[in-house]
Amino acid sequence: MNAAPIVVPAPRPPTWKIIAGFGVVYVVWGSTYLAIRVGVETLPPFTMAGMRWLVAGLILFAFASLRGRPRVTAAQWRATALVGGLMLLGGNGLVCWAEQWVASGLAALLVGTVPLWFVFLDWTCFRGERPRRITLLGLLLGTAGVLILVGPHRLGGQPIHIPGAVALLIACVSWALGSLYSRRANLPQPTWLASATQMIAGGVILLAVALAAGEFPRVRPHAVSWRSLAALAYLVVAGSILALTTYLWLLQVSTPARIATYAYVNPVIAILLGCWLLGEPFTPRVALAMAVIVTAVVIIAQYGRRPHPPATPVAQIPSRT
Repeated sequence: MNAAPIVVPAPRPPTWKIIAGFGVVYVVWGSTYLAIRVGVETLPPFTMAGMRWLVAGLILFAFASLRGRPRVTAAQWRATALVGGLMLLGGNGLVCWAEQWVASGLAALLVGTVPLWFVFLDWTCFRGERPRRITLLGLLLGTAGVLILVGPHRLGGQPIHIPGAVALLIACVSWALGSLYSRRANLPQPTWLASATQMIAGGVILLAVALAAGEFPRVRPHAVSWRSLAALAYLVVAGSILALTTYLWLLQVSTPARIATYAYVNPVIAILLGCWLLGEPFTPRVALAMAVIVTAVVIIAQYGRRPHPPATPVAQIPSRT
C-alpha cells in the first residue's frame, strides 16, 4: 500500500479578480435585458440568439487559433454541446422567446428564482453541500427583493401569458442545470476555449431551432433596424465574449450560491439603466428593493459558505494498489 500522490491544489485567485469578475457579470448581464428587447424588435428571437452566440464563439475560436492550434476532443465537443444546449438554448433562447409576450416585470420576477434552483439542484442532483440556514435566509431575502422590485404595479395589469411564463421557468432550471454540469464536465482548457466551443455549439443548436420554427423566412435584411444590429453587436462582444467567459471562470473559483446572486443584481442594474437612459423615475420602492437585494447578496457572499473541516495530511491518505 503506497501513499497517494501529493496533489497541489490550484492557487485561489486574488480577491480583487473575483470581485471584478462578479462586477462584470452583474453589470453587463444586467444591461443585456435592454439589448435583447431592442434586438427582437426586428429580429426573430432564436435567430438573434443563435447569431449572437455563434459569432461570439467563432471570434473566440479564431483567437484561440492565433495562439496555437486548439485541441478539442470529440468527447469535449459533446460536453460543450450539452452545456450550450442547456444554457444557451434552454436558458437564453427561451428568455428571448418569452419576452415577446411576457411583461418585463414578470420576466424579471421569474428569472429571479435562478438562485433557488442553483442551490436546490446543486444539493439534490450534484451532491453539493446542504445549504445552511443563513444561505436559505439570503436566498429568500433576495427573492423578496425581486418581488418588491417587480410587484403588480410594474406589471401594468397585463394578463399572464402562460406559455411564456412556463418557458421562463424552464429557462431558469435549464440555465442552472447547465451551469452546475459545466463545473464537472470534460470541457476544453483554458476557460476561454471552453467558452468558444460552448458558444459555437449553442449557436448552431439555436439556429437549428430557428430553422425548424420557420424563423428564417421572416428575416428581411432591409427591415432590420440599426438599433437591433447595434444591440446584437453589444450582445456578441459584451454579453457573450466578455460576460459568459467571466461567468464560466467564476463557476470554477466560487460557490453556486454566490454565483447565483447575479440573478438578484441584474434587475437592479436594468432599473438603473432605465433611469439613466430612458428617464424612468427612481421611486422609493426601487430604493427599498435595491437595499433588500444588496443585503441578500452580502449575506450569501459573506456567510453562505459552509466551513470546511481541517484537511487530512496528504501523507496519511492511503491509495489502493
